[in-house]
Amino acid sequence: MTTCKLTPLQIAVLTVSDTRTHKTDGSGGYLTEALQASGHHLADRQIVTDNVYDIREKISAWVADNTIHAIITTGGTGFYPRDITPEAISVLFDKPIEGFGELFRAISFEEIGTSTIQSRAFGGMANNTAIFCLPGSLNACKTGWLKIIEKQLDSRTQPCHFVSHLLRNNS
Repeated sequence: MTTCKLTPLQIAVLTVSDTRTHKTDGSGGYLTEALQASGHHLADRQIVTDNVYDIREKISAWVADNTIHAIITTGGTGFYPRDITPEAISVLFDKPIEGFGELFRAISFEEIGTSTIQSRAFGGMANNTAIFCLPGSLNACKTGWLKIIEKQLDSRTQPCHFVSHLLRNNS
């Protein structure tokens, strides 16, 4: 009998915020700890302001780095004027992951009711890199990680997961 082992991935975490620092960034801190507790490696962790070009610059650099397999962002997915993460990142996708945002909102409905319609959580693939964009709240990050992302970045998840896509053509 063969035991399947987790394939550890290199995952970067980006917090989009005008006000958070590494000390006050509970959501980015949680994602960092959670991915490492799951057996993955933190490739990088950054905070950028709610500026389309700052966000695109950081995501583009990580997408171009073939050693980074996945990116998780937190923040900037709501409806306030400064919430521009979807507009900044979605243009970089080779393929959107429509099911991510749909599933996130379905799960969130059970937790926060109809307020979930104000979440613009989304995901996509760019250069064989999975990008999952979550709201900035700690609870939203826990929901996204524990109920969706952790399983999809686990090579043992059946019937399918993203790991085989992320390791194609990467060093």
